[in-house]
Amino acid sequence: MTILADAAADAGPPTSPPAQRRGRLPGCVRIGLLLTPALTVVGVFFAGGVAQAIAQSFGYQPSLPGARISTDAYTALWSDPAVRASLLLTGRVAVVSTVLSAVLGVAAALTLRRLGRSRAWVTGVFQANLAVPHLVGALCMLLLLSQGGLLSRLTHAVGLTASPTAFPAVTNDRFGWSIIAEYVWKETPFLTVIVLATLSRGLQDLETAARSLGASRSQRLRHVTLPILTPALAAGSVLVFAFAAGSYEVPYLLGRPYPATLPVVALQYYNATDLTSRPEAMAVAVLITVTSSAIVAAYLTILARLSRRAL
Repeated sequence: MTILADAAADAGPPTSPPAQRRGRLPGCVRIGLLLTPALTVVGVFFAGGVAQAIAQSFGYQPSLPGARISTDAYTALWSDPAVRASLLLTGRVAVVSTVLSAVLGVAAALTLRRLGRSRAWVTGVFQANLAVPHLVGALCMLLLLSQGGLLSRLTHAVGLTASPTAFPAVTNDRFGWSIIAEYVWKETPFLTVIVLATLSRGLQDLETAARSLGASRSQRLRHVTLPILTPALAAGSVLVFAFAAGSYEVPYLLGRPYPATLPVVALQYYNATDLTSRPEAMAVAVLITVTSSAIVAAYLTILARLSRRAL
């Protein structure tokens, strides 16, 4: 007891709760310090890259003699009909792929949720293509959907087409059907995983309460299930849209040389031996960023309004 009393006397009076609180950092400062490494990487590689692209799109090339600051690159792009066609193709492919993936992802998640013991292995089979690279998926679409592919040969074998080449051209086509098919095939399981994670967070209790109050199945879907799924679905859809609008390898393999998607056009400008075309390449990159941001903002606004209306 004497030893304990001496140790307590040496340690001094106990620290009061206000003193402990004064020694702690505010929550926002602590979170900011913890996120500093990740924010530094994002700031250097994303913000720095965007700033450099904007500067070069206006002609900032200190190492190139005769270069001057101007808007010539944007004027040249606006007057080029190939770039306008590429803009429409990129927007169409990204929007259609995102909407189809979101609809199919929600439908698949709601269906998988109803399964019993077989849910685990069915979900595993459904999500098996998540580990497949997009380039491999594009090659699979080419072997499956091209006029010399598996589907064209099957339709010829059963007498639906006169020859494999008579199969409708859905690869390297003007609309971008095969590009959309590859994105939907890859991104639907990704959105299904996100929706399934949201469905397991107490949604069953809310649906049970709504059912006990007399809500029908469609009313529970519109007023309970979909509003809860909307935030996670919107976040996942933004990722899908950003990838579909900025991806290069899939449209390069499955698309046409004209019109090509904007990432393909940007790389064509960038790989030109004439360095004076570098501002056009950066202007295309800036155009992709601005267009994607505008479409994502409109998409999130529409989803938020639909969610509030449903509530």
